[in-house]
Amino acid sequence: MPIPDFVASLRSRIGTDLLWLPGVSAVVRDDDGRLLLGRRADTGQWALPSGILDPGEEPAVGIVREVAEETAVVIEVTAVVGVFATPVITYPNGDRSAYLDTLFLGRPVSPAAAAGVRVADDESLEVGWFAPDDVPDDLAQSSRERLDLEREFLASPDRAALFART
Repeated sequence: MPIPDFVASLRSRIGTDLLWLPGVSAVVRDDDGRLLLGRRADTGQWALPSGILDPGEEPAVGIVREVAEETAVVIEVTAVVGVFATPVITYPNGDRSAYLDTLFLGRPVSPAAAAGVRVADDESLEVGWFAPDDVPDDLAQSSRERLDLEREFLASPDRAALFART
């Protein structure tokens, strides 16, 4: 995974110390309910589109950018599912990071946008749409957890109450 320039600059000063970064992820479904996933180049696992916000970037704008960069699919954001902290991640090089992640729901802006799915950067080995009952077994645990949050969000009669949890 390429490290954003601003993170590399911070790392040059703080080494592998813990960084707290703003992240975004999305559950993107097409009109048939299929789920957009990418097989990550760093882990080989399938995962939801995600990424780090650029300095000053709005979260919804950032996830639209990340999905397009990773899958070539242009989406619109339809909801915010939640905002939560991730556990600390220690990368193979020793860097430690934790993320304040905003999880969005999204959909392709058009059927043509959905059909244009392809690997669009070096972060993914492959990308594709998956029927709800055909999600790959090697889906990243963090993506499974986000899909659980999506199900809970969609099933909640009082979605606003989900944001009030501690």
